[in-house]
Amino acid sequence: MARSTSPVLSTSELQDILHASFPGADVPVVEQVTDTGVTVRLRASERHGRPGGTVSGPALMTLADTGAWMAILSRIGPVVLAVTTSLHIDFLRKPALGDVLAEAELLKLGSRLAVVDVRLYSEGHRDVVAKAQVTYSIPPE
Repeated sequence: MARSTSPVLSTSELQDILHASFPGADVPVVEQVTDTGVTVRLRASERHGRPGGTVSGPALMTLADTGAWMAILSRIGPVVLAVTTSLHIDFLRKPALGDVLAEAELLKLGSRLAVVDVRLYSEGHRDVVAKAQVTYSIPPE
């Protein structure tokens, strides 16, 4: 059964899911639910950094994965057992050590699989610092 592509969860509901799923963790902030997906923010600090004054690859991968998960849940509801089956990321340029935004756009939302395109930007800049494609498995209803 195909799923609706209209949002069913708000930014605050998605944020609540993140906090409940990862209690005590420093989770990204769900900034916006859009017509095509979501925007999430990593408030990157020294703990997310690496030598050279940039945000680490693992922090960027986490942000991309979180953005994809939030984009999917925004459409299917609180199905927290939807899981990553594939994540491919290209690091394109060095981000500044500071906030990074992820714009996650749903490319396909089926009954069992969802594919999301995620573009990451340093705050205040429009040059893409990384681009990911993330596939999730959605459990049967």
